[in-house]
Amino acid sequence: MASLSAVRIFEAAARLASFRAAAEELHLSPSAVSHAISKLERDLGTSLFERSTRKVTLTLAGQTLLGHASNAFEELRRGVETITSNKAHLLRVHCAPSYAAQVLSARLPDFLGQNAGVEVRVAASTTYARFVDGLFDVDIVYGEPSNREDLIVVPLGEEIVSPLCCPEMAERLRSPRDLARVPLIRSDLKRIQWIDWFELNNLGPAPLPAMSFDRSFLAVDAAANGLGVALESNTLAHRELGSGRLVRPFSNSRDNRYIGHYLAYPKAGSQRRLSKVFADWITSQANLMPPRS
Repeated sequence: MASLSAVRIFEAAARLASFRAAAEELHLSPSAVSHAISKLERDLGTSLFERSTRKVTLTLAGQTLLGHASNAFEELRRGVETITSNKAHLLRVHCAPSYAAQVLSARLPDFLGQNAGVEVRVAASTTYARFVDGLFDVDIVYGEPSNREDLIVVPLGEEIVSPLCCPEMAERLRSPRDLARVPLIRSDLKRIQWIDWFELNNLGPAPLPAMSFDRSFLAVDAAANGLGVALESNTLAHRELGSGRLVRPFSNSRDNRYIGHYLAYPKAGSQRRLSKVFADWITSQANLMPPRS
């Protein structure tokens, strides 16, 4: 008899088309996911996935099981929510990690204060939410969603990407060319990199970064702690700029501008009304970011 936990692991891997992504979602190791699915296949006496070096795809049996498993877990989720909370007042938010840490968490008390009785649950990861699985009502993403057909997508304001450092390091920087003499910090997943900023300011090739981080909030914190100069967004560094832990060392440089984050929610979702209330609120919060400089 197949265990419920094994079927849950299978459902996540099948839905995400990745054992590694399923492991991240379920807080398991990739090997644990692989072993659970292999045991499930042995218990069922059939292969559920076709495995290759770079990807996994469902077999016909796997597609059949996924359809039934998805329906079953959706019904289970609805039942749990019915007895544990007032669903009409529950908003489940998926969010890009750095936006969650640097922006959303500090501002949520304002939203909750304006909307008495609303409960907000936040989960953060770099993957996009799949609204078809019913796990989330709203997604705050880095980069514009590609599949917009069934979504309402709201841009969350223009962001200014510029060099940022602690005040002590700023004293050593009289012009952008002085960046060659200090450690540069790279945000690995940033769409705008040092090479883009150096090109915009006609400075030639950018020096190699001294360190890199896979999350912007880590790069912001490293710069605030004096480890180097980060190329980061005024939105994600809003608190550090406001407190003076970070400053812009150059007043005469050109900075990259773009819309980095978007909010998305289903056009026909059961929580469409509350999602719109949240979208309107967070848009007003985005307008509170520092003005262009």
